[in-house]
Amino acid sequence: MNTVSRLRLLSDLAASAASRRDRQQLSDLISLVYDAAIDQSLWENAIESVAYFVGGVGAGLFWKDTDAQHVSAPHRFGIVWPLPVALFRQIYPAAVGHFLAEIEQPIVTADLMPYDELTATGFYQEWARPQGFIDFVSAVLDRSATSVAMFGVFRHERDGFVDDETRHRMRLIAPHIRRAVMIARMFDLRIAEAGTFADTLDGLDAGLCLVDAGGRLIHTNAAGQAILDAGDILHDAGGRLVACDAKVNQTLREVFAAAEQGDAALGTQGIAVPLIGKHGERYIAHALPLTSGARRRAGVIYTAVAALFVRKAALAMSSRSEAIGKMFKLTPTELRVLLAIVEVGGVPEVAVAFGVAETTVRTHVSNLFEKTGATRQADLVKLVAGYATPMAG
Repeated sequence: MNTVSRLRLLSDLAASAASRRDRQQLSDLISLVYDAAIDQSLWENAIESVAYFVGGVGAGLFWKDTDAQHVSAPHRFGIVWPLPVALFRQIYPAAVGHFLAEIEQPIVTADLMPYDELTATGFYQEWARPQGFIDFVSAVLDRSATSVAMFGVFRHERDGFVDDETRHRMRLIAPHIRRAVMIARMFDLRIAEAGTFADTLDGLDAGLCLVDAGGRLIHTNAAGQAILDAGDILHDAGGRLVACDAKVNQTLREVFAAAEQGDAALGTQGIAVPLIGKHGERYIAHALPLTSGARRRAGVIYTAVAALFVRKAALAMSSRSEAIGKMFKLTPTELRVLLAIVEVGGVPEVAVAFGVAETTVRTHVSNLFEKTGATRQADLVKLVAGYATPMAG
């Protein structure tokens, strides 16, 4: 073997080793994120690890209200908090982009506003710059008509602006954070230790089934059993969990088989699987693998490889909400009021949700009637429903 061949071989071996290390790092990170879904005390550690993986120094899970009155970060690392509402309001017009963005897709500061406009704000001068932050990459995890949940990572000036590699890494981890967050939020699992997970199953309001790799039912909580007994979306067929829809059933078979191989093998399968009942009722299912990390203790108790969570689906809008705004030439506020009427209810409820006077909401509703041709709030709901899809998955 000549010198050139040896050098090429060494280079290939080094690249292969680096690739294996990267895959293992991602696998370990996904495992930590999933553990946080059932053990809330692990979120800060998980967020810290994700921040470094993506290429930032601070990160958090953020919940934003459409009226800009509230932005919360219940789990975070490396950032000064709380963020003063007055400073957040300065960048809120640009942040509206998060309410219209595609689920799980990376969004950076430049996608929302020009950098020179950002640096002129008090938000940057008083909050971001003192911490050394110059850029922000985020991904929307979930949204309703009145709020959005997202994960975001702050870039330090020494690391430079968000690049393609940063976007790529965010794209890799975002679906897994979404799965963990939606399971944690959906079922409100306030558990001190992951080992107590199995003891809480029967107390959950939503359906939950533990299965083995072949889909055999190992344990079902009360709500899950009610779903199986109804036989509308899922049923028990000879001791196995079966979906009434053939395509969904095939998806679940693949999800359960992959779960046995661990978190990385499951990948992004089994996140927000849509289930539609015989009478049009919509449900959402999320699969959580139980064969890795701290979750293994919960799985071992029942010899299960996965937990399938099932809940009724709320009406959720995709980026098509932007299409509604453009079609009827709605202002951002009018669009938010329109979506809130669908999600929250009538004028009094929307006024409370936005923290404004009912007369203000009525003015916007009147404008909506004029622009859309609707004459009743029920007509507005029908209009939005025409653009709506089940929760993105």
